[in-house]
Amino acid sequence: MEKPVYLDYSATTPVDPEVLDAMLPYFNEKFGNASSIHIKGKEARQAVEEARQKVADLINANTEEIIFTSGGTEADNMAIAGTAEASRDLGNHIVITNIEHHAVFETCHHLEKQGYAVTFVPVEPDGIVDAEKIRQAVTDETILISTIYANNEIGTIQPIKEIASIALEYGIYSHTDAVQAIGRNYIDVKDLGVDMLSLTAHKFYGPKGIGALYIRQGSQLAPIIYGGGQERGLRSGTESVPLIVGFGKAAEVAKRDMEAEIKRLKPLRDNLVKGVMRNIQGVLLNGSMEKRLPNNANFCFDGVAIEKTGPKEKPEDYFSMSWELNKHGICASAGAACTAAGVTPSHVLIALGRSVDQAQGALRFSLGKWTTQADIDKTLKELPKLIERLREEKKAQ
Repeated sequence: MEKPVYLDYSATTPVDPEVLDAMLPYFNEKFGNASSIHIKGKEARQAVEEARQKVADLINANTEEIIFTSGGTEADNMAIAGTAEASRDLGNHIVITNIEHHAVFETCHHLEKQGYAVTFVPVEPDGIVDAEKIRQAVTDETILISTIYANNEIGTIQPIKEIASIALEYGIYSHTDAVQAIGRNYIDVKDLGVDMLSLTAHKFYGPKGIGALYIRQGSQLAPIIYGGGQERGLRSGTESVPLIVGFGKAAEVAKRDMEAEIKRLKPLRDNLVKGVMRNIQGVLLNGSMEKRLPNNANFCFDGVAIEKTGPKEKPEDYFSMSWELNKHGICASAGAACTAAGVTPSHVLIALGRSVDQAQGALRFSLGKWTTQADIDKTLKELPKLIERLREEKKAQ
């Protein structure tokens, strides 16, 4: 059976062999609890702190500013809900964009039910927010601005440094979800000026289930998980030493290889974009091409969202560009998510002004460490066939 082409690295990445090798001893031989004071515990604690240093080095943070979490979602929740709780006497207003990840959206929706006010600042048609519109949204009650660093669907990079300076000017906290950007863009938290930054290992060849929140020294957060007081009292629970070690190794490898990998990926991505735009009619590239992650391409294809009949019991019972492309041996993400209630168009694409039909006919391609020109060539060969077939089927309905 021919190996499928994997172009969904923004969803997750395979664990790098170097990372796996670093993790393995901590599942059995070096199995200690990092909170224990005996030799096995000290061995585990040393591994945790060495990994913390490597993660800090990747983003130019201080070691004590890194708090390990279960992933990017928890880091986003900690940043937003933790700030809201700690700052409730200072205000009740939060500013975000309308293309944030669901981990930010849903946390803010929850806080709205608790009496907080949230302003959703619209982005421009190219998927970039105007920092001045962020400034205009700030009120005397604002306690936090949270802006995604690079969008998880369209890869657009936001003016985080400018937004962080606005937050500093008004004396409020700033947070950025940098989950998609780590390892694909140079990030220096001291230069950015943000108070908090979320990251997760599995987006850059580390294990799933481990992430971190950078919290600038002096920032005040309340914990959202209670227990034994691990991670400076902000994230209770026994540390998963193997995952943390893997996270640290992934950070070390990312720092070492990032420059070369960016230079390798960008031409491959550009070849994909040029090929799609040249060979297929009725296609739109979503998001700015200039201010964009080097591995991301997101398209809307007109006239392809067919209506499926029959019972809707499984994801494949709904129309999905991802599922249709999968039949051609290529793994990529769709512009709509299948839910129990049906197909939900991407809120990001709708925010860009795309129609529901256009959003349902979208595909996100995200390249990674093992993407080759042969993968791009196969995609450019199979994708026009798929689009042509779907358009014919839609016409026949």
